[in-house]
Amino acid sequence: MPSDPNQAAALTVKLATEEPELLQGSVGAISQYLATIGRKGGIKGGKARAEILSSERRKEIAQKAAQARWQTSKE
Repeated sequence: MPSDPNQAAALTVKLATEEPELLQGSVGAISQYLATIGRKGGIKGGKARAEILSSERRKEIAQKAAQARWQTSKE
């Protein structure tokens, strides 16, 4: 920070107005990275869970989901 109050104020205003532009690139990169990680886990997760569950348990889960869909009333 500059010692001159006017320069400090100008720098503060500059940083406050330019901050979204500076963060926009990094937020996009972070979002892209997190999406890649999530996609990787999602692709692996469904298959791994299907292998672990028995056919009876999968049927129970599917029936519960179907009941939940049909029980909701659409007003």
